[in-house]
Amino acid sequence: MYCFTCKEDFESMMTCIYRVWEAKKGSQNVRLEIEPVEQMDLLTEYVHVEVDPELAHKVVRSIRTKISAKAYYQVYLAAMSNDPGRLDDIYRFLRIGFAVGGKVTECLREESVMQIFELSRQVSNERHFFREFLRFTRIEPGIYVAHMEPKGNVVALVAEHFADRMPSEDWMIIDDKRFIAVVHPADQDYYLTILSKEEMDRLSIQTDDPFIDLWKDFFNTIGIKERENHQCQRNLMPLWYRKHMTEFQ
Repeated sequence: MYCFTCKEDFESMMTCIYRVWEAKKGSQNVRLEIEPVEQMDLLTEYVHVEVDPELAHKVVRSIRTKISAKAYYQVYLAAMSNDPGRLDDIYRFLRIGFAVGGKVTECLREESVMQIFELSRQVSNERHFFREFLRFTRIEPGIYVAHMEPKGNVVALVAEHFADRMPSEDWMIIDDKRFIAVVHPADQDYYLTILSKEEMDRLSIQTDDPFIDLWKDFFNTIGIKERENHQCQRNLMPLWYRKHMTEFQ
């Protein structure tokens, strides 16, 4: 058995899939895992794959042209999930996809196809929730920062929404779990960057934003005590989303 491993960024995953096809070991003799590998098998040969943007682009292009754009989008969303087996599921999904073409997204009786469908649905739902639950705080005049700790790597997906809504503002969305941030300069394209520990500490400092108190007062004022339903509230807004929400701090 051969186990091909790589880092968790999308380009590394696509490169890993290319190297597996290139190795021609047979799908029954290989598996793919995201690093770090938690438990190694003595009877398995582990092959680390370094990222190659050119090879990753070839895989993406093949998915788009030989399968479909819809299949590629599902693969991308699934790659952004936090499921430890997502890379192997993507590989087996693509094997079916290159055999049957665009119909692969309808082959839900296949385990790997169903798994990719579920993972992409979870990531899509989480992106939707953070569009609603994300809160920005002004750290300096004209500069806004929002913190999040999503299960999946959805910070760039969420940023698409706010780039459309706030095109002329300077803002950042920070993923506190992964130490990555989307930076949006006013009237420019946003970009993804990795933050150091010192940068994270500096951007996590609480500031005296008068709008925070105004928002809390508004949130408390519009509530009707006699109609409070905490169970329903937890269903619509799970507790783990509330850590960085202004009205619950």
